[in-house]
Amino acid sequence: MTQVIHFQTSLQDYFTKFSELASYFAQSATRRSELEALIDQYAAFITKEENKEIWEREASDMPPHSNSLALELRRKSGQCVAMMEKLRAWKLISGAAEKANYFHEIESCIEDEFGLFNINEASKVLLIGSGAFPMTPLLIARRTGAHVTGIDIDEEAIMLGQEVIRRLGPDLGIRLERVPAHQLETIGEMTHIIFSSTVEEKYDILDQLHRWTHPDVIVFMRYGDQLKSLFNYPSQEVDSQKWKRMDNRKAYPDQIFDVAIYEKAQQHQTLQKEGSSCVHPNES
Repeated sequence: MTQVIHFQTSLQDYFTKFSELASYFAQSATRRSELEALIDQYAAFITKEENKEIWEREASDMPPHSNSLALELRRKSGQCVAMMEKLRAWKLISGAAEKANYFHEIESCIEDEFGLFNINEASKVLLIGSGAFPMTPLLIARRTGAHVTGIDIDEEAIMLGQEVIRRLGPDLGIRLERVPAHQLETIGEMTHIIFSSTVEEKYDILDQLHRWTHPDVIVFMRYGDQLKSLFNYPSQEVDSQKWKRMDNRKAYPDQIFDVAIYEKAQQHQTLQKEGSSCVHPNES
């Protein structure tokens, strides 16, 4: 019981701190180191095995306000991460290069996740929710030579992200746009689509994209369930007439998000009729 009370108190403390810093950064960015430290601590909190066990064991018995707190905590922490990404971009642009542990964790996730991507120089990749420091497009384009497009609803994030690309990958095939995914001129050419875990409407967007995308497109949905849902938007059921989750759902116990992989249901049915097995994206 003491563990549960301490756990709930920690959630409230994180929410209070995130709310304070989110409000403060609207006026000033002078508490940058405090923001970075808080996000690093929070990333460690949601991947700590002891906390996972408490959540799985006690979440259903927590008071109703805990669910509301979890939702608000997800929004506030995501807001602060977006701010930190902008700070990292500004630091790069100004010539000051530092790296918070959070970004090391994200880059580690990308490294692990990369094994799932059968991406080469002929691939066309879309990242939905590219943010102000587009690490995934940079890594994919640098490693594979693929053309990568990133989109985001935040105009400032797009502007900063474009400057980051100019400095870190000017010769890479990366472009960033502020446009809805279904309105992207090249949406029908995309071979791979990646959803950031902090995009709230990602499953609505996935449903919408079915009619606009190539029959063979592979979708990588970053998500976080259970304790990880305190930072990431969780997985959801999909329309089985449109999308089929592939057999392999990649979980990363020590990382801040997991990955679910989808293909179009029609493509899945065609493969089965032809007697082909569902090929995992990292198998060649």
